[in-house]
Amino acid sequence: MVIVFALTASIFFAVAVGFGAMYYKQNPEAQLRKRLHDMIDQAEKERAKHPKQKKNIRTTVVDMPTIEEETKPSRLKEFFYRAVRPFFDSLDERLQRFAPSEIRLQLEDKIFHAGKLGIWSIKRLITIWCLSIVAGTGFAIIMIQTSDLHPLQRILTVLLGAFIGAAVPFAVLNSAIRNRQKAIRRQLPEFLDILCVSVQAGLSFDGAVGKMTKRMRGPLINEFKRMQNDVALGMTHQYALTNLAKRCDIEEIYLFTTSIIQAEKLGTSMTRTLKQQADNMRDRHRQHVKAEALKAPVKIIFPMVLFIFPSMFVVLLFPAMVTLLKALGGG
Repeated sequence: MVIVFALTASIFFAVAVGFGAMYYKQNPEAQLRKRLHDMIDQAEKERAKHPKQKKNIRTTVVDMPTIEEETKPSRLKEFFYRAVRPFFDSLDERLQRFAPSEIRLQLEDKIFHAGKLGIWSIKRLITIWCLSIVAGTGFAIIMIQTSDLHPLQRILTVLLGAFIGAAVPFAVLNSAIRNRQKAIRRQLPEFLDILCVSVQAGLSFDGAVGKMTKRMRGPLINEFKRMQNDVALGMTHQYALTNLAKRCDIEEIYLFTTSIIQAEKLGTSMTRTLKQQADNMRDRHRQHVKAEALKAPVKIIFPMVLFIFPSMFVVLLFPAMVTLLKALGGG
């Protein structure tokens, strides 16, 4: 039993390290940007210490680490690249044969809709999926070892643990996709309002999108940045907008991209099209907020039944119950 517990704990640790490695690999650009901002801030502080120096005076050398020192890996990074990463790479290659092709296609689709295409590795996700199944099965075996169950119940418990372990990675991916879609749906009306105002001010559609992608942040802005990169590489506007709608997988984005494609094909006014889409998206967002507000009374029933009603019953009925029991006992 101790061996099974240790094996399960090691598998959970491996899954956590895998997710951590994926997170570390997906943010090299953010780390480089943060390092550059730190260098600029340090240079500004040095310049602020000597405001009266003339511009023709030789600039002072700021005590900052050189490129070799910046790129020199620390002991933790060196251990990661020499021990942990090769282990997971070899594990990825060995576990690929156990994953069915349908699971591979489903994971690729989840990565595509999560906006992590080219950032998350499908091999690493398959490895995490296999380790999750093993961890769920091991946890179920530990449970049946400490309980007296029928053999059929033991088998069903092990199968249930394996099923839960297989479903956990997909549940995490689905949650990430839903959160991303909510953020896109929340940001879309504001984006379209500013885009409409920019086009009315005289900018082209691409110029307005370029201005907004430089000054705004969010998953929707990232998708439009990717659309601009696709157009810059030679892709047509129609194909780039279609891919944007597929990546977001939201009805509002499909309506917006379809209207833009039709306006470009038919030669209609882009300003009028964007104005109609902005008004339509604002109305749809208002209706969505109203629908969520109407769901609140239904959603609050379960917390009330589980937490509020019992406390109210204790406060209101307990004194009456005590009085009644005393009266019956005295009688």
